[in-house]
Amino acid sequence: MSQGQVRFPLDSNRRKRWNKSMHITVATPDGPFTIIADDHYVLASGWTSDPAALRALIHPELRVRVNSADSDRVLTQAQEAVQSYYGGHVAAPSAVPVRQKSGPYREHAWDTLRQVAPGAPVTYAEFARRSGSAAAVRAAAGACAKNAAALFVPCHRVMRTDGTLGGFRYGLDLKQSLLDREGR
Repeated sequence: MSQGQVRFPLDSNRRKRWNKSMHITVATPDGPFTIIADDHYVLASGWTSDPAALRALIHPELRVRVNSADSDRVLTQAQEAVQSYYGGHVAAPSAVPVRQKSGPYREHAWDTLRQVAPGAPVTYAEFARRSGSAAAVRAAAGACAKNAAALFVPCHRVMRTDGTLGGFRYGLDLKQSLLDREGR
């Protein structure tokens, strides 16, 4: 394990209690960034060193996904994408597979968010339009608020119509830092 990584203890009782997902925490200029993955996908991520806080964001049906040696592959890919992002390759997280579960609109909205290019933020109204329902601005904002996979599903790229930042689970200073890094 390289420096900056923290692994979830794998004793059998804790593994069962945390539903066998694996995590890693990466040091970034914006603070610790934790990623939780199963054997195929990133399930949750964000600027925290507390995996339990992220685990709570994962849909219950996804929490029971089985862990295997492949979670290391996904975690390595995700860690490399985060490091690349902070190294200037701001599109790198878009290549990492992500899985979130919700209703059809929200799942489609999360897929739509992954298409918002770095350096080209959109408004909540535009995000709603791209998600298939121009009138569903509140639903689009709700998709951002419920996004468990920060950075990989870039909800930080959505702003208010008046040009102000709007909300962000990890704070507006961090949202501004990410937008600045992406060349907003």
